[in-house]
Amino acid sequence: MGDDLHILPRNSHIHLMGICGVGMSSLAGILTEKGYTITGSDQNTYPPISTFLERLSISVKKGYSPSNLYPEPDLVIVGNVITKDNPEAGELLQLDIPYLSMPQALKKFAMEGKKSIVITGTHGKTTVSALTAWILEVAGMDPSFMIGGIPKNFNRNFKLGSDTYFVIEGDEYDTAFFDKGPKFLHYDPYVAAITSIEFDHADIYRGIEEIEDSFSRLIQLVPEEGALCVNGDDPILGDLIKRAQCPLLSFAMQRDADFTLRDRASKNGRTNFTIVRRGEEYLRVATDLFGNHSISNILASVAISSLIGIPRETIAEAIESFKGVKRRLEFLGEHNGIIVVDDFAHHPTAVRETIAAVKGLYKNRRLIAVFEPRSNSSRRNIFQVAYASSFDDADLVILPEPPMMDTIPVGERFSSAKLVHDLNERDVEAHHFQNNDALLDGIVALTRKGDVILIMSNGAFDNIQQRLITMLEEKGL
Repeated sequence: MGDDLHILPRNSHIHLMGICGVGMSSLAGILTEKGYTITGSDQNTYPPISTFLERLSISVKKGYSPSNLYPEPDLVIVGNVITKDNPEAGELLQLDIPYLSMPQALKKFAMEGKKSIVITGTHGKTTVSALTAWILEVAGMDPSFMIGGIPKNFNRNFKLGSDTYFVIEGDEYDTAFFDKGPKFLHYDPYVAAITSIEFDHADIYRGIEEIEDSFSRLIQLVPEEGALCVNGDDPILGDLIKRAQCPLLSFAMQRDADFTLRDRASKNGRTNFTIVRRGEEYLRVATDLFGNHSISNILASVAISSLIGIPRETIAEAIESFKGVKRRLEFLGEHNGIIVVDDFAHHPTAVRETIAAVKGLYKNRRLIAVFEPRSNSSRRNIFQVAYASSFDDADLVILPEPPMMDTIPVGERFSSAKLVHDLNERDVEAHHFQNNDALLDGIVALTRKGDVILIMSNGAFDNIQQRLITMLEEKGL
């Protein structure tokens, strides 16, 4: 599968199957900057990834076909969206072309010779990765990074820096059809951070025990000279960290830990608090981020940064200038008296915490939560009951029918109609719509001036966000 592949000479042709995924498109950018000729294929090509690849002059074939592998490339990189039944994958297996998974390629072409800071966990890893990279940048360390979102301070999700450290967002999802192990096991962590562990990815994991096993394997990869940062509030991590062979550093909002906080308050739209290290004041910060998850993410980045010796004054400066990540509690503006916020939340815990954070910021406004069940887990009924209690802080909930349900066995499918019924039983007003056009009309009809509309989806959601803003402006609500 190409594990013994030597680094290819510049101008070699590398083809990426599933190029429009966030990680694969970033890898395409990295390889282009390194001087390789890149082509790709994908079933779904839409902005902003399609326009990003166009700016790099990367040729992308729409759809998968054996013909996409001719003329034969020097190397093929296979995204984890590709199944072994994919016609292009079938042709690849018949040809004598070396191939790698995305994590294998990233390690070989971008991470070699670097010390990796691997940020993992069910929640918050994108924000922690982005803030950690920004702290290193403000410290003048010129880090490399690859992140599953767009940090606003960089306005890109990858960078090849000259310094030692490579910040990588690592997740527990499987690597490729020929490697069903977690992606983060490929990244040789020098420092690893775990934000939380909950059940997710119901399409590949049968239960929380299998997820715990994946994280346990990651923990055991961290070398003695490295370090592990963990969320002390997480009940599962307490047992797993006993297997660590390296130094430990903890952060927590509610329990005793190496890094905690006090004196939290909101002032002029910013969150102010003091970070405490082992009982002593470490630094005071002010941030545009809000909500419990965001503050916990900041503590994680502070713990990581302290491990690698960044001065506390620099850490504080970076936190105060951190602009956040696109689609993570992102304020999209106020349009005719209606505020629109966009977020990537899809797990029940993330949905609950995101709604609570927005409601806490806009206490005197009515909150409309628009949620698309799009992830492999949320389209299954594994979280059907859990979602019912995730929307308690919303004043109104609006749901579409989940997309791509033909890929889910009938007996395992999530039901928007049932969730609406369950929410109404909890005295939460809720509605669902059969398609996104009807959903947009429904949102506009149910919205009034002064409302806050929170849109949550881990996908493109048919560009609902911008379409809604246009309709609000046109309607003049």
